Amino acid sequence: MLTDYHNHLERGTLTLDYLKQFTDEAARKGIEHFGISEHAYHFYQTKNILSNPWIEERRYYDMADYVRLFHEAWDAGIDVKMSIEMDYTPGKHEEMAQFIRAYDFDYVIGSIHWVDDFGIDLAEFRKEWDRRDIYDTYRKYFDQVVTLAESNLFDIIGHLDLVKIFKYVPEDEEFLLEQYDRATTALANSKTCVEISTAGLRKPVGELYPDPRLLQMCYDKGVPIVLSSDAHVPQDVGADYDKAIALAKTVGYTEIMTFSKGERKAVPLG
Repeated sequence: MLTDYHNHLERGTLTLDYLKQFTDEAARKGIEHFGISEHAYHFYQTKNILSNPWIEERRYYDMADYVRLFHEAWDAGIDVKMSIEMDYTPGKHEEMAQFIRAYDFDYVIGSIHWVDDFGIDLAEFRKEWDRRDIYDTYRKYFDQVVTLAESNLFDIIGHLDLVKIFKYVPEDEEFLLEQYDRATTALANSKTCVEISTAGLRKPVGELYPDPRLLQMCYDKGVPIVLSSDAHVPQDVGADYDKAIALAKTVGYTEIMTFSKGERKAVPLG
């Protein structure tokens, strides 16, 4: 079986016609479990969780419209999972939990896009990488991976090593492996799965998330996986899955996790 659990409608509209472009592409590529996981920061209902000037310029959705879209899809016989991608926000565990409990999500993705006030993957912040201590940024990023896992709020962690997106990577391999080790230990002690995301192949880093060494640690510690494309346009659904599947099998995975209304089930990969 193939999954694609991490996808966004934000470049189009919250309409059945636009959603169907994604689900049709998933069906064409043999993806049996497909979900939409829009960024939570777009919704008015998350203002008490994460707010900064960049976010507020992009907060324009209401959850009532989002939920209604999925019910329209289900009524039309379209098989699509309802999810959300939340920016993990330290110090806001109760607020995040309340938001998650308020909706009947099939699964929830937690991701890290901000280190303090630094939007690590945003083009507008790219020059910040040259002004900041890369070791401090990586340490703080993986601090959040650990506490995200410890919160046990999320079914999946998105693009586990997104921090490498602009090719800023510490030269000290021992330091890097230490971050990987503590992150994967925390994930192994949680319910959180890791996605193999092909999105990195379409970013400056030009490689899959996560790094093979990081994924190997996940496998060795028993952390389950899903496959995701992080598509923001329909044609990217299931993009480069041959590479994702090959990486998964190389490190030893033979199963992926599937989700439905919070219930999880491991199934054969591919």
